[in-house]
Amino acid sequence: MPATLPDGDPVPADGALPLSALDGLGTRPFAFYVHVPFCVTRCGYCDFNTYTAAELGPGASRGSYAETAIEEVRLARRVLGDAALPVETVFVGGGTPTLLPPGDLGRILEAVDAEFGLAPGAEITTEANPESVDERYLGLLREAGFTRVSFGMQSAREHVLAVLDRTHTPGRVPQVVDWTRRAGFDHINLDLIYGTPGETDDDWRASLEAALAAGPDHVSAYALIVEDGTRLAARVRRGELAPPDDDAMADRYLLADELLSGHGLHWYEISNWAASPEAACRHNLLYWTGADWWGVGPGAHSHVGGTRWWNVKHPAAYAARLAEKVTPAHAREVLAEEDRRIERIMLELRLAEGCPAGLLDGAAVRRAIADGLVEPGPYERGRAVLTRRGRLLADAVVRDLT
Repeated sequence: MPATLPDGDPVPADGALPLSALDGLGTRPFAFYVHVPFCVTRCGYCDFNTYTAAELGPGASRGSYAETAIEEVRLARRVLGDAALPVETVFVGGGTPTLLPPGDLGRILEAVDAEFGLAPGAEITTEANPESVDERYLGLLREAGFTRVSFGMQSAREHVLAVLDRTHTPGRVPQVVDWTRRAGFDHINLDLIYGTPGETDDDWRASLEAALAAGPDHVSAYALIVEDGTRLAARVRRGELAPPDDDAMADRYLLADELLSGHGLHWYEISNWAASPEAACRHNLLYWTGADWWGVGPGAHSHVGGTRWWNVKHPAAYAARLAEKVTPAHAREVLAEEDRRIERIMLELRLAEGCPAGLLDGAAVRRAIADGLVEPGPYERGRAVLTRRGRLLADAVVRDLT
């Protein structure tokens, strides 16, 4: 089951934010994340806040979910007051958002537009599983205003998909990408996972080549993490599956960077490659650069002006609170200035443009340059940018530089 929520400070029943969070509201980019917590089956590696029909229980349903989410959008408007907050990006994630009818996703988007207004050229993304959409569904999504689709491909090898408990066949991915293009979407992402037990170097190369052959303008490649409490973790603990090998994962990352870059997709964040600046995921870039966003849905996290909060996890508890006109927030924290500095370094250093050198310990940066972890040229121009080797060791490099 999903991990437990962190502790934090209590949130007022009306969701009111501290004055420090509202200071400067409207001067920073603003976005919405919408969490749809439903899945047909639970993938063995997943610890996201998701529920199958058998796990859902009374008090919540797919059929009523859109209206419940819309209630939180209206709450957001009340909490944030009259400030002009044109929404630059909306990202619908999950779970499997496309288990909802496209009309329901469209109604949530309409509510965001009605309450806040979508900025001209706003990026509107939904995640989807390859088996959860067809050509007609994708056409309706485009008509509803969505501009980008992110598919969970994960692998092109059936035995790897089986270990991950993914239910689509490899041949489904190029088909849905073709349908998505025909529906009028210019921006398509494919998510891949490397390091699955039983995956070989050849398997990973085949997955990368299959993703490229499908023709997306964006690819995300993530190292498998065996999360506590998942079915995959239990199988590894029992010795049924070998744990991911760090050296093999490093080699797979390097292969991904080599193949993707060689086909015109260039890294802009450690795990993300795009065919052009326009193809980069603008929503995630807002996360990585300290923007404001409101997270709608059970378990969703939000951030406004240095205040972060997170909603109750279960869809029934979430729906009950909103029905009572009470915030669904479980708890919150107000980040201290030093915490915000460290978090900024941690996030921006993952980007191809790096982070301002002035945020970092100069002596530590010079050591990192000598060790081949930070690029010397950008540092001389005031930016700290990781080398390819630095990307492999990003977590350790961040600790050293802060």
